[in-house]
Amino acid sequence: MSSDGEKVGVVGCGLMGAGIAETCARAGLEVVAVETNEDAANLGRIRLEKSLSRAEAKGAIASAADVLERVQIGTNLNALADRSIVVEAIMEDEAVKTALFRELDQIVVSKDAILASNTSSIPIIKLGVATSRPGHVIGVHFFNPVPVLSLVELIPSYFTAEATTERARTFVQERLGKHAIDCQDRAGFVVNALLIPFLLSAIRMVEGGFATPEDIDEGLIRGCAHPQGPLALADLIGLDTTRAIADALYEEYKEPQYACPPLLARMVDAGQLGRKSGRGFYAYS
Repeated sequence: MSSDGEKVGVVGCGLMGAGIAETCARAGLEVVAVETNEDAANLGRIRLEKSLSRAEAKGAIASAADVLERVQIGTNLNALADRSIVVEAIMEDEAVKTALFRELDQIVVSKDAILASNTSSIPIIKLGVATSRPGHVIGVHFFNPVPVLSLVELIPSYFTAEATTERARTFVQERLGKHAIDCQDRAGFVVNALLIPFLLSAIRMVEGGFATPEDIDEGLIRGCAHPQGPLALADLIGLDTTRAIADALYEEYKEPQYACPPLLARMVDAGQLGRKSGRGFYAYS
């Protein structure tokens, strides 16, 4: 099946899901996005409208309204029945994702449809074997903000058919204009397996009183030419997501560098999740 005719479904319309829906719609594709309830769907719609308005103001797109017309946001998973590719972008919880893939397997009619996960750490094989079509399940991991960052990690599992991987590559590169890299189905894939220990090291420096978040971030920006410091980046990713990825990495490798620092666990327990909650290592208005 050619990616030119892809009907795209996105499950989840939070930060990542809305970004994936926007990127697909900006590429001229028809998108159906599904959220858990009306409040979440409305928040997703507002998120999408704001992002597209900014893109129009910058001249990145001709018309926000035209792109919005290509996205339907609802609450019924059955609306994904006719989709040829469905991208899951829900919370980073293995049990919840596995249950969703089991449900999508029953709903999506075409057995040629790709069921993709935007997971940043959960093994794809676990999602694939929850379905009757593991050969059509693949990891397609976008990076935040999705409309801006060009990288996508492609993660086939042990059972993913080569044709599925190549069709996903065509979709990502030719249809969406992104750059795909190939990753083995191991927790963290390429980017997070390198990035998360770095972020955790910065958190341990704060925890141990070695330096303030401001000084650590300034050090990396001014001393290593990083565009953003590790603690501001953790706030952007979400401290809950950072913790979830760390936990998945530690579960897989059992190496101390992947262990969640107590400070990170306490901040997440206190609801200080970074930008999304208004406070993490920094305060956000």
